[in-house]
Amino acid sequence: MDRQTASATFPSAATAVADARRFVRKALADWGMDEAADDAVLATSELATNAVAYAGTSFEVSLRLEDGDIKIEVRDRHPTRGIEMPGVTATSGRGLPSIARIAASWGVSYDHRTKGVWFRLPRPGTESKAVPSVAATGQDAGPARAAGNGTARRGRAGRKSHDRAEPARDGAGSAGDTIDLPVAGDRLLSSPAAVEAMEDGVATVREVLGAEGAAVLLTERDGRMIMGSSTGTAAEMPLGELSAAGLGPAAHAGSPWVAGGADPTATALRARSLAAAPLESQGRLTGVVVAVSSVPGRFDEADGARLGRLADEMSLSLEKARVGELERSWRGWLSFVAEASDLLAGTLDQERTMALVAQLVVPRLATWCAVYTVAEAEPDRLAYVWHADENRADGLRDLLEHAGAALPTDGPGPWNGLATAPEEVRAAAGATAADHVYAFPLIARGRRIGTIVIGRPSGDRFPRSAIELAEELSRRAALAVDNARLFSAQTAMSSALQRSLLPPGIPEIPGLEVAVVYEPAGEGSEVGGDFYDVFETGPRPGGPASASRWRFAIGDVCGTGPEAAAVTGLARHALRILAAEDMSVPDVLARLNRLILGEGERGRLLTLLHGEIAARRRDGVRIRLASAGHPLPLVLAPDGSVREAASAQPLLGVFDGVDFHTDVVDLRRGEVLLCVTDGVTERRADGRLLGDGDGLERLLAGCTGLSAGAVAARIQRAVRDFGPEPSNDDIALIVLRAS
Repeated sequence: MDRQTASATFPSAATAVADARRFVRKALADWGMDEAADDAVLATSELATNAVAYAGTSFEVSLRLEDGDIKIEVRDRHPTRGIEMPGVTATSGRGLPSIARIAASWGVSYDHRTKGVWFRLPRPGTESKAVPSVAATGQDAGPARAAGNGTARRGRAGRKSHDRAEPARDGAGSAGDTIDLPVAGDRLLSSPAAVEAMEDGVATVREVLGAEGAAVLLTERDGRMIMGSSTGTAAEMPLGELSAAGLGPAAHAGSPWVAGGADPTATALRARSLAAAPLESQGRLTGVVVAVSSVPGRFDEADGARLGRLADEMSLSLEKARVGELERSWRGWLSFVAEASDLLAGTLDQERTMALVAQLVVPRLATWCAVYTVAEAEPDRLAYVWHADENRADGLRDLLEHAGAALPTDGPGPWNGLATAPEEVRAAAGATAADHVYAFPLIARGRRIGTIVIGRPSGDRFPRSAIELAEELSRRAALAVDNARLFSAQTAMSSALQRSLLPPGIPEIPGLEVAVVYEPAGEGSEVGGDFYDVFETGPRPGGPASASRWRFAIGDVCGTGPEAAAVTGLARHALRILAAEDMSVPDVLARLNRLILGEGERGRLLTLLHGEIAARRRDGVRIRLASAGHPLPLVLAPDGSVREAASAQPLLGVFDGVDFHTDVVDLRRGEVLLCVTDGVTERRADGRLLGDGDGLERLLAGCTGLSAGAVAARIQRAVRDFGPEPSNDDIALIVLRAS
């Protein structure tokens, strides 16, 4: 790989986003710049998703080393679609806030054929020469609050506390991972840099003031004072129930003070004299630094002034550590949202999507999560419940099912529905009934399709950061759930249509075992073009009533979807109608050929194997059949030999005026006739086809002595096992065995 540049092009597919991430990570690893990989991969993931979801074209990812910076650009082929920094309801550009936060600078460039979004990252170990600039779109490259449009098929959504964001890797996400969330400025400082600054600070205070002990007390989110670091006698003292509100007026005025044992801080630390100074950040009281002594009157005003200067220096160090901690938690937020979106995009099963949403929320953001769905003209239905404590899940579900208050529909907000449940249900749920609860509507394509409800214990209120993250996740979850609902509806419709194109049952034919297999390709979202049929046509006119006849057919319409289904339906029903009119096999094919040609542009090419079965008096059956462009049927003899049973003729829907003819097959006792579609013969694995080199003949030869059903099952299993990937074509086969 070139030391200075690298580029690759990817198709417009969801899986291509993960490939793009891997490409960027490998390129930077080859260049010895792994430290920049996390930010580069996250930003590339955002932009690649925009290219797939909104431009809808293939895209190119290029990396270049320029002036000590790493420049990465994602270029799609939709230059006429402009992008801009998005709002909440935007349909494009959702990755730009992430880029603005991560990159030193970024911009958009256009030409006649493509549109690109680029960003710069500083080379690891150097300061970027680029400065935050106004991009080509006019957007500032400074921090942005909104998270971007995440992507990827699979990955870890979490990260370790007090460490750099864990890189996204292809693998199953763990519901138990935790992340550092963005928090308010009064968050407890706990990063290594903050701990080191506090430890150095208290050691300096004790030395400069000659105190018996020194400590840094930090203001927690709820106002309580927490021991951040301590030394000397202060390390041995429990802090008690000291709160920021209980400090004296000097602390709130931002001034140092000296006090005796009656001071609340001195009392909490069991000191008889104390010198203290506030720690401030952007005008907020974030903590207090104190020096303590067991001797009354040990400190004077000069000691307080010296401590005030030390507190100012410590405040600067702690503020720098706090900003770094906040920045890392923002990166954790962005990584979580990106990987959560990746996981949600990886399934189109509605129930699995809702379960995944709940397990992404718990325990990262909440103790429990419930997902409601909405159907037309019906109340919200509780679809999924997940609790961090499995023993409380049943009680929570019962509590939610009896909650009577309507869920909010306009926007996220607190929900007091648990309070409306009957008293006996609340009692059975225990402390859960008093939990703090927030609800977030699931809105997709302009309509509400459900609600996510999350809860925490009453003593653990939701920080603003968790609410913002849950709101962003709910927007992405709404699209994932709606996509899964649409896919489920399409799959159900396709399955119903597919069933209507297959026969309701297989008749019993004297002297003949019949087995059929039909296996559609894919996940059932499209109607396949393969079909089969076996049906009775009745006795030949003028013949004895007991001399019944049967017909069979197996065909393959070119393509899939509604157009192919139309031709499939036409062919199968026309076969039965024409056979009932006592038309011969060649005449049926000729008439069907004209019908397809008459469809004009709506017509599709059709390969068809059609045959008539007549019972023989002695040791088997006679079959008259014709193969119109279809894979030729094979006959397996009891001695294991295999032969073709028909001659090739033109497929249907191409030429008019074709004269078809029949081939006669006398299927004797123990012989097997195998008829398949090209989904069997053209099953692919590493450039090889199952039918290559008489592959199907050898496979059938190994079925000697088996029943018709066993032959069908063995062929079906062999097709499945032939390649590592699922088949991308429908499979149909008919097995007839003379008995």
